[in-house]
Amino acid sequence: MASSSSFITEIMRIGPLVITNTVVVTWGIMLVLGLVAWAASRHLSATPGPWQVVVEGIVASIEAAIRSVLPDHYRQVMPFIATLWIFIVVANLASLIPGLRSPTGDLSLTAGLAILVFLAVHWYGIRTNGLRSYLRHYLQPNPILLPFHLISEITRTVALAVRLFGNIFSLQMAALLVLLVAGFLAPVPVLMLHIIEAVVQAYIFGMLALIYVAGAIQSQQLKSKREKE
Repeated sequence: MASSSSFITEIMRIGPLVITNTVVVTWGIMLVLGLVAWAASRHLSATPGPWQVVVEGIVASIEAAIRSVLPDHYRQVMPFIATLWIFIVVANLASLIPGLRSPTGDLSLTAGLAILVFLAVHWYGIRTNGLRSYLRHYLQPNPILLPFHLISEITRTVALAVRLFGNIFSLQMAALLVLLVAGFLAPVPVLMLHIIEAVVQAYIFGMLALIYVAGAIQSQQLKSKREKE
């Protein structure tokens, strides 16, 4: 049975729990990424082959991007941000496989990712600065701004979810319309557009998550800087 969105279909139902194609594809991506990570780390060598060079290049690029934002804490957030980036890139590109749809074109998944980022921001902030010091930064520079800080936390989480969903959903719709109108006369431009947009949207989501985490980790440092000024 199809849901309200033509891209989301119900696969099976277990009591009140509905299993959609989004859930199946998401778990499939996690399984594939887990197997790839396991295989890539099994036979590491000091003289790497082509496969190891590719993997190390991806890891080094992600590490450099994180280090440019959080030079003192990049190792701390590397596992979370790197996993987020890689998962979203693969999820965005899933619709290139015939019969599959990108799970990030489902608002339920992007909302889950945004909530995960929301929780991670506070977890990293509390872990680095301590609970009292971290919560105190919401009262800076004036306690009267507390409601605005709280509203900002909610709105940016909602925006994070809606931005990724809207872009990937519209990308799939545009690709479908182009194929319906032009048939298979223009597959290469559509394919290139999809790949570029998928990578860009994954980068934006991961970079925003990184900036939010960096703000939470450095909240105490910003407070000390204001006091010195």
